[in-house]
Amino acid sequence: MKTSGRIPLSVQVIYGLGVSYAIFDQIFAQWVLTYYLPPQKFSFQAFMSPLFIALALIVSRFVDMVSDPLVGWWSDRTDTRWGRRIPFIAWGAVPLALSAIGFFFPPKSGGLGSFAYLAIIGSLFFIFYTIVGAPYNALIPELSASREDRLNLSTWQAVFRLVYTAIAMILPGILIATLGKGDDERGLRLMVIILSLFALIGLFVLSFGVDEKKYSGGQQSAQSLKGSLKIIFGEKPFIWYLGGLTFFFIGFNILRATMNYFVVDIMGKSPAMITPVSALFFGTSALLITEITDVVLTIGVCSGSLISIPVRQLPHTILSLPFLMSCALARISDTGVPIGTSILCPPDASPVTETILLIIGILSDKASQHASIVEQLKRTAWQDFSSVSPSERFLPYKALATSL
Repeated sequence: MKTSGRIPLSVQVIYGLGVSYAIFDQIFAQWVLTYYLPPQKFSFQAFMSPLFIALALIVSRFVDMVSDPLVGWWSDRTDTRWGRRIPFIAWGAVPLALSAIGFFFPPKSGGLGSFAYLAIIGSLFFIFYTIVGAPYNALIPELSASREDRLNLSTWQAVFRLVYTAIAMILPGILIATLGKGDDERGLRLMVIILSLFALIGLFVLSFGVDEKKYSGGQQSAQSLKGSLKIIFGEKPFIWYLGGLTFFFIGFNILRATMNYFVVDIMGKSPAMITPVSALFFGTSALLITEITDVVLTIGVCSGSLISIPVRQLPHTILSLPFLMSCALARISDTGVPIGTSILCPPDASPVTETILLIIGILSDKASQHASIVEQLKRTAWQDFSSVSPSERFLPYKALATSL
């Protein structure tokens, strides 16, 4: 039975605590690729070809694409004495943690066995991530019909997501160095286990701390899966929103996936330095999030996104700040793909300049040089890393970065 009146502050805070599953997203985005293709200075080596890794992750993402609408439809049609959202979060929490940890304990045959393992564990990870994440976000409109309550719930979710993201970005580097004591693989595994257990706490607090039936006015849906998809794809503004969100996450995930390589291989620092660099990126974003929000609310979301592109170039073209600081300031603009390109640029040139030089190089006398590097990359993708030294493995990538 739904109660009337405002949702208590305690329930709002508990709901915010439940967004701890965001830690698993950060683990996947920043550390899975690092584990399977470790930077040159890590104490362990790769055991799978990049091609197998890419194919396995493509398979898992395809499963994710299929499972998302199925889980949403399933949750809509569920009705239990605990509600229709909380049970999914409670049942999916432990399998989600186990699958996240499972990424880092693969068989190291390097062949089809390793490929199959990564594809399967990746698929399981995304299935359970959806089982937890989709019902969690669906709780906001169900817990209250009040605009004020929904705003408060969203605010607490944003606050705790910021906290959890900070923890998952800043702590890993120092945890790997401290726990591994020279063994980076051991340190990475222990780091993932600790963060996964920490994330479980928030999910369990939500599962047992919020009485969904007491507040929820949601009713079991009779809509078919086909009907639900038809409604979704019939909303053109929503489709435009998804398109913009896609470009943003392409850029943001490029940044997260490549930051470890930049710190260790390009900067030549130890894995422990990933912590201060991550803190620089995240700290700048966190400090200016309210100011960016105020600007967007004042001039509009679309205008804010467009203005953020030249704003992002200011550190490169006007302020001439050091490279890492300029990348950190770039993070606050959230403009999508340009964020990812920042990490690939040398310290003395802006992304715009580098893009122009790349186009000119391809269209002029540097075309053969770029073609040669691309061929090296293709050959590297098929190589068996057991016969390739770490320094040789990164030569074509460094050549590409230099040529850009």
